[in-house]
Amino acid sequence: MKLRVLVPDDIIFDDEVYSLVAEGEDGHFGLKPRHIDFVSALVPGLLYFARRQDSAAEYLAVDRGILVKQGETVTVSVRNAVGGVSLEELVETVNSRFLELDDRERAVRSAVARLEAGFLRRVMDLK
Repeated sequence: MKLRVLVPDDIIFDDEVYSLVAEGEDGHFGLKPRHIDFVSALVPGLLYFARRQDSAAEYLAVDRGILVKQGETVTVSVRNAVGGVSLEELVETVNSRFLELDDRERAVRSAVARLEAGFLRRVMDLK
């Protein structure tokens, strides 16, 4: 099957693979060429894939995103992805960069929610 890993401004990977394993919100899952069409939201983690049935696994660190398997094509669209370095460096990248971004997003969402609540209280006070 054809695997394409896309980030907003680049194509990180575009090649034929035999199988892949990714991590969705409900846990890890695997895909092979005859797998049914499939869509999953991805969480920050590692994407494992093998180019041939007997080849060693290769890895990409991926941020949050979406995976779509349609026919013989698997398209992974994520905010950030890193490849071409050792497995240890990829695990560190996921733990430091991608999960840190999630913490920042949570803080921003919390601040926005507080602002919205304050705004609504002030509007209600005007009535």
